[in-house]
Amino acid sequence: MGVHYFSDEQLEELRRNPYVDKVSNKAITYSEVFKQHFMDELHRGKLPTQIFREAGFDTKVVGKQRIDNFARRIRKMSNRKEGFTDLRTQHSGRPQTKERTPSEEIAYLKHQVALQKQQIEALKKMNFINRKAIKALPKKNIN
Repeated sequence: MGVHYFSDEQLEELRRNPYVDKVSNKAITYSEVFKQHFMDELHRGKLPTQIFREAGFDTKVVGKQRIDNFARRIRKMSNRKEGFTDLRTQHSGRPQTKERTPSEEIAYLKHQVALQKQQIEALKKMNFINRKAIKALPKKNIN
């Protein structure tokens, strides 16, 4: 099953909803207020589709799969210390380089050496197998 794309009319309807931060033709970003509201309503025993409907969403436009995925993500988010904050903006791009203590640097370099030793051993085995396979090939007479 592929991605369900929103029509222009559906996009406008979603943009008018106060619980939507952003919407594109294939994705919806919900506000933190809605995420908290959603979790509170789940704890009260309401079903995800019912919560969406009461929040002013057309559940046929949003789709059952999106609602189920959202509910799964929100349950996971409620267990983390950052809560419902969107972390994608904080973790995008090149990772930060931080200063290591001498003991951390030694541990990192030991790990790199061990990794390279494993890679060398794997290359040696491949080389051995290749040489053995070449020897097993029948020889052609060129006369």
